[in-house]
Amino acid sequence: MFIQILLGTGLILLSVIVAAVGFGVYELGLRRAHKWLITEPHRPKLFVVLASAVLAMLWIITAGVWIWAFAFRFLGMFSHLEEALYFSLTAFTTLGFGDVLLPVEWRLLGGMAAVNGFLNIGMMTALLMEVLRHVRRNQLEAQRTAREDNPSSNP
Repeated sequence: MFIQILLGTGLILLSVIVAAVGFGVYELGLRRAHKWLITEPHRPKLFVVLASAVLAMLWIITAGVWIWAFAFRFLGMFSHLEEALYFSLTAFTTLGFGDVLLPVEWRLLGGMAAVNGFLNIGMMTALLMEVLRHVRRNQLEAQRTAREDNPSSNP
């Protein structure tokens, strides 16, 4: 039991570290695109930010699923990687169909994979909303500053 908890904790930490690195890379891209993002027109750029953020978040969540799948396969819980990936995905997304199960001596890891997925999906949702809020706030600030700098263009 303690081995499962220790291993599960390590896999959760690895998944969170991968998520943090992935988000850090995405944030770096946003910083580099800052000037472009705050210039008009804003709406199409918000769409680009939303689409790219969703893709980044999906990549991060997919990486977490693969981490668990490789661990399940490496530990010999499944004979095929596809089966390990399927179980990992259903556990990570907390669907848990129950058609594929871990061996009894490893079953605590299924719950830990679900907790990891729940944590990562919640964290990615919060970060996605924060990115959109931050970009939109900067766009509005740039508009306000432009109006103050050029009062003759105000209606």
